[in-house]
Amino acid sequence: MTTPALRQQASPTSLLLKLALGETPDDMPTVRDVTRRTQVAAQSIDGDGPIDRITRKLASQFKAARLFPAAAHPPSPGATHLGYDAIEHSTGIARTLMLRVPQGTPTDALCDALAQVTNVEGVSLNYTTQTPFDVGGAFPMPDDEDGGWASRDLVRMREALAHEPGDDGVLVGLIDSGINDRHPEFARSFRAGFDTVRIEPGDVAADIELLGDHSDPDMRPSDLFVGHGMGCAGIIAASGRGMPRGIGGACRILPLRALAAARLPNSKVVGVGAISDLDLALKLAVDLGAKVINLSFGTDDAALAPHSPKPHAETVAYAIARGCILIAASGNNGRETRYWPAAFPEVIAVGAVQDNRVPAPFSTRGDHVALCAPGERVLTSALNGYQLASGTSFAAPFVTGVAALLVARSHRRAFPIDAHLVRQLLVSTAQPFAAVDGSGCGAGILDGAAALAALDRVIDATPGYGTVPESDGGADDG
Repeated sequence: MTTPALRQQASPTSLLLKLALGETPDDMPTVRDVTRRTQVAAQSIDGDGPIDRITRKLASQFKAARLFPAAAHPPSPGATHLGYDAIEHSTGIARTLMLRVPQGTPTDALCDALAQVTNVEGVSLNYTTQTPFDVGGAFPMPDDEDGGWASRDLVRMREALAHEPGDDGVLVGLIDSGINDRHPEFARSFRAGFDTVRIEPGDVAADIELLGDHSDPDMRPSDLFVGHGMGCAGIIAASGRGMPRGIGGACRILPLRALAAARLPNSKVVGVGAISDLDLALKLAVDLGAKVINLSFGTDDAALAPHSPKPHAETVAYAIARGCILIAASGNNGRETRYWPAAFPEVIAVGAVQDNRVPAPFSTRGDHVALCAPGERVLTSALNGYQLASGTSFAAPFVTGVAALLVARSHRRAFPIDAHLVRQLLVSTAQPFAAVDGSGCGAGILDGAAALAALDRVIDATPGYGTVPESDGGADDG
């Protein structure tokens, strides 16, 4: 789970600019084609109009490209800016540009000036966030560890998987720090993924050391240093060799690496991600067919510049319009505040609860939080082996896994399901907290079995959907 955006010691070198409908030049290339050297970045946006004049005055020069490729672009190289559909235009996907400016540009002033231009719908810094995503780090395994079942039994995972074992046709997008595809828990779980990370050294503070691959988007979403994505993946789709199996049952994971690895001055290794890289990964997950997407990252609203657009607004709107279900971690600051994308009303925001049914003290609260799931000392996979992980980052995947089961159940009964119905089922069946103050922590604690039973009741009450299928034999409790 990301903490406040890093307002770099040096000025950031990129901005995100959304133009009004009809104002984007037809020949504006995409970042993908510029990176692949099949196109050259544009050096003009509005033909020496106010955008060009303001930017050149404050930055002397700039390079621009569309952030997102079209979902159905022609296969020829250099053509990913062609073929945007109505959803991509209406949500702003087709109209969002990345502007690269020289180091030292007064980017706050540039954003303020561009925001006054009539044909600019929104402009913000391309914030880079970091992820001390867990609380207290990974813990060594104690001799008396219960095998990780306390957290799973809390959400009635065994009963849920007996009711619905899942479907390997259900694809779960995991936007995170990447994965280790050779981990023994995931022999069948990972689909081919993508790495959207493209961070320049000047995008982070001078005393932060970027590690490994951080500037070349490619087809290898491998994590060598961080392990955050692997912690989330185990909760969703582990096979059950050395830990409880994933609560998503037979679902498959589409891994999108959007967080680079970085070493802080105190030698701690964390994930760092630019808003643009996270957004690219989210759109790609949607376009590649992910129905459920786990978003264990976020930016504190308090870290944004005044009047700044909220991060990920366009990609969240795009995912929902395409029928996706988005689940996000609420945050780890223990206060009532908002992190984005969790705070968007279309996103299911998840807080953390302890095994004693008490909300975790670190869990971020607010009226946008839908419900809680286990998030303290959860047994899950690490880069190599296993770990006990804490944080709302690891509560969200429990809800993601149950959402994947709900989708599988709806497929089994040929019943359409969307994000609104999934939220309604999860919230209406949540278990009560212990007798403590649970305000700002949502409706209660995730109950996977009750949510599936409620879905069956909804389907049974719908004309034409009255027959419950025979069980497929359930799932191995592993």
